[in-house]
Order: sequence, then structure tokens, then C-alpha cells
Amino acid sequence: MTVGDHVLERLREWGVDQVFGYAGDGINGLLASWERADDKPRFIQARHEEMAAFQACGYAKLSGRVGVCTATSGPGAIHLLNGLYDAKLDHVPVVAIVGQTARSAMGGSYQQEVDLLSLFKDVANEYCQMVTVPEQLPNLIDRAIRIAASRRTVTAVIIPSDVQELEYAPPQHAFKMVPSSLDQTFALPVPSDTDLQRAAEVLNAGEKVAMLVGQGARAAVAEVTEVADALGAGVAKALLGKDVLSDDLPWVTGSIGLLGTRPSYELMTDCDTLLVVGSNFPYTQFLPGFEEGSPKVRAVQIDADPTMVGLRYP
Repeated sequence: MTVGDHVLERLREWGVDQVFGYAGDGINGLLASWERADDKPRFIQARHEEMAAFQACGYAKLSGRVGVCTATSGPGAIHLLNGLYDAKLDHVPVVAIVGQTARSAMGGSYQQEVDLLSLFKDVANEYCQMVTVPEQLPNLIDRAIRIAASRRTVTAVIIPSDVQELEYAPPQHAFKMVPSSLDQTFALPVPSDTDLQRAAEVLNAGEKVAMLVGQGARAAVAEVTEVADALGAGVAKALLGKDVLSDDLPWVTGSIGLLGTRPSYELMTDCDTLLVVGSNFPYTQFLPGFEEGSPKVRAVQIDADPTMVGLRYP
């Protein structure tokens, strides 16, 4: 079994059923492994590396699962960036598996040699690593998938072309070896009872409650519906949350923002309490005013990422 064979095997064990990519000699070892693996996970041939990254991003958005894309070294890797930034900024999990020139040529200004660790250090700032010996696997693949899924972000694993064809050797029970287990349990933060009680008090005290839902509410439609009914709240939808609730529901005012509806705008300007669920909606001018002289509106925000709470509405 080669390193490339092991990478595909590990992706299958993680439940990855398709990888979006564009062929190039920097990933020839992986492509040969796909042939031996009978195209499992399925290799989806894009027409351009940028499209492969966008396809992985779209897959992650619509399925709720980790999207995976692959491309060759140099220009192929560079082309991934636009689609990867779409995933990063929309907070969806995508893993990029990228080829690189052979280790013997690194640092020699070789054909299509690009410093990929530097190239990806922003878009994949949570996790970007290069495989230089087989014993780094499966740890690097496992961490890339686990971090992408749990933090809803982009990660990258760079595999030089010669490493892809090396005989795979698992890490041993020894110093400076890092084993890894397959664990598909992803934790989410849970608020304290005190925070929940305070949020409930704010919402119960509201007389005109408005809700703003985003893509983070996609798996909580029943709960959003129940809360809206209990509070008598109208619900506006951020652009990424358009599919969360049907516009046919009587208390849904449609989208909000530059391409939003007038009822959504009026819902926000006329409320005294705002509940934001799973949204990073950036245009604060379409939310209740918070500057001095504006009517006082209290807000509660629910988000899987605690660092986003209070970012848009104080």
C-alpha cells in the first residue's frame, strides 16, 4: 500500500464519498491510487481547479458534511484559493489535499514550485500541514477533517509527489510518533444555565420580537418554528439562510439586506427585541439601530461559534 492508497482509504473511513479535483502531475500518485481503489471515493473531474474548490464548498453547504477537493502543485494549488475562501468566509468545512513538487527539488526554484505552506496559511489558518514521511499519516488527514468539521473552516494537507508513491508505514509506539484514531464525534459549545435563563428573560420581556435566521439554523427548523410561535415573532432570513424556512409561512418576511424585502426591513426597524440564530449577517444598517437616540432594542444571539456572538449587533 502506498501513501496515496492510504489517503484514499482513510477518506473512505471518514465517510467521504466523493472528491472534487482536476488532474495534474503533482498528484499523479493519488490518481494512480484512485485507479487501484476503483474510484472510491469517487473522483469528480472539474474543468478547473477553482471550480473543484467551489464544488467542494457547495457540497459542504448543501449536505452539511465535509467537502474535499484536490489539485496539483503550483498554479493548480493557486487556483483553489477563490473557492476555498468562499468556504472559509461562509463557515463551511472543506479539506484541500494538494500536490507539491518532489522533496528533492524543493528550494531549487524548480518548475511550478510554490511555497504552499505560505500560500495557504491564511485561507487554511486553522490547519495547514505538509506530509514529508509516511508515518505522519493518518494523523494529518484525521486532524484536517476533524478541525474542518468542528470549526466549520478550511484545512489543507500538502503531499509532495514522491511521498504519494512511497510505501505506507504506520506510526509506531515510539517517541516522536503520533498515532491517530478515527473519531467522528464533533463537540459543540453549550451555554451555561445562567446564560440560558438570562436569554429567556430578555425574550419573554419583549413585546415585539423579531428573529433573524441564517444557515446555522438549518438543522433546527422545528425549534425555530416553535420559538417563533411561542414569542409571536416574525422571522427574516439572511442570504445564506434562504432555504431554512419557506417564504409561504405567514410569519416569515423573506430575505433581509440589499436584496431583501420591505417587510423584513420593517420587522427590524419596528421590533423591541431581536433573536439571531445561526447567522453572521454583516449589514448592520438593516438591523435595529443601536446608536444614541435610536429606540433601545435588546438582543439574544445563538451561534455554534462563541467568538461570533456580539460581533454584528451589540
